[in-house]
Amino acid sequence: RQIPIRTFSDWDEGKAGFIEIDLVSHDGGFSRGDFCYTLVLTDVKTQWTEVIPVRNRAQVWVFEALKEASGRFPFPLRGIDSDNDSAFINYHLLRWCEQNRITFTRSRPYQKNDNCHVEQKRRSVVRRYAGYFRYEGEKALGVLREMGQVLRLYVNYFQPSMKLLEKVRQGSKVKKRYDDPKTPYERVLECEGVSEKTKEKLREEYEMLNPAALRRRLLRLQDKLIELATSSRRKIYALG
Repeated sequence: RQIPIRTFSDWDEGKAGFIEIDLVSHDGGFSRGDFCYTLVLTDVKTQWTEVIPVRNRAQVWVFEALKEASGRFPFPLRGIDSDNDSAFINYHLLRWCEQNRITFTRSRPYQKNDNCHVEQKRRSVVRRYAGYFRYEGEKALGVLREMGQVLRLYVNYFQPSMKLLEKVRQGSKVKKRYDDPKTPYERVLECEGVSEKTKEKLREEYEMLNPAALRRRLLRLQDKLIELATSSRRKIYALG
């Protein structure tokens, strides 16, 4: 009750720093035992996305991952919106948000469209590259974390997307209007609230990157994950 529903809170999607967060399970369809998760964080205005794998969904690991991700965004966090998962809805995160003057809100129960931005990134980023296999143990976590670091660069600097600007119903049809495709990097450069010093740092990082090399690295990491997932599956079958 202390965390308001986003619809009734001070939430300004016109400014960078208001993010949606969610967890992606890497259970491979077998939810027993301990397995990895990935915390996904997406800024609503710029679509800048961070992915931080964690060893399991315990509050302590999710909270640490959130603090780590907050330092990766090219702008300060102004608001956090999550679903009603107990990994997020707890006193630790609430207190941290209050101390850092971050608006903390939650979506309505069973309404996934309330977090549509991060839901889309779950599929287009995490599921697309990490797949639906089961990942468990320190070795798999290490590969997932390396993949997360590569995805951060590949997605934010080189993967354009369109944002929905308007949705109008005309009789039985719904007409949607989108903006021009832009990468999160380009959207951040257009933000007035981001300092020139930060923008210059992003430009320097962009000039040093090679999208083809990042893509090849992602493919190699995918092969490693498939190998680890195959080994994990054999163990599950052996246990019956």
